[in-house]
Amino acid sequence: MARTTFLLIRHGNCEPVGKYLAGRLPGISLNEEGRRQSEELLITLKGVELNAIYSSPLERALETATPLAQIRRIPITPCPSFSEVDWGEWTGRTIEDMKQVPDWRIFHGFRSGIRIPGGEFLIEVQARAVAELERLRLAHPDQTVAIFSHSDIIRAALLHYMGAPLENLLRLEIPPASVSTMHLSEWGPQFGCIAQRR
Repeated sequence: MARTTFLLIRHGNCEPVGKYLAGRLPGISLNEEGRRQSEELLITLKGVELNAIYSSPLERALETATPLAQIRRIPITPCPSFSEVDWGEWTGRTIEDMKQVPDWRIFHGFRSGIRIPGGEFLIEVQARAVAELERLRLAHPDQTVAIFSHSDIIRAALLHYMGAPLENLLRLEIPPASVSTMHLSEWGPQFGCIAQRR
């Protein structure tokens, strides 16, 4: 029975993390800490076999993937299905400011059923990420695939395979440059971990 191992890797630290909803704004690059984290992934993943690298097309994800791709001599395949949530009208707004927005509070209480104004349903986000993972499972049997993406994309995918609702999104902590390991086969998922370097 073929099994594909996925390394779900959040991009490294950048200026908006924990401050505002960057969404798909262009030109957001890793900060100094994020660049250090991307280099430390080389140590974290040392000895881990790797066959393919896919990434969100946003700069911060591609920059995080680059050191690993270069040292392993594996091309990065940009994949829009792993791009950040489309935050629509909320894009660029600070987290502190959003606390005063009634729709933000409603969204947090019913993530699976509330469309972000001008943006996506999180159920749509989950569907695109899971569909791509299933496609890659079939394309890479018995291989290990690195996916560089964003916290809510990784959370949404993991919740699907755990059989948990999207309302549990924030129960999963996905820090910058963390690696979540998931094995997929026709029999379903199994989960593992790779220690995150501090």
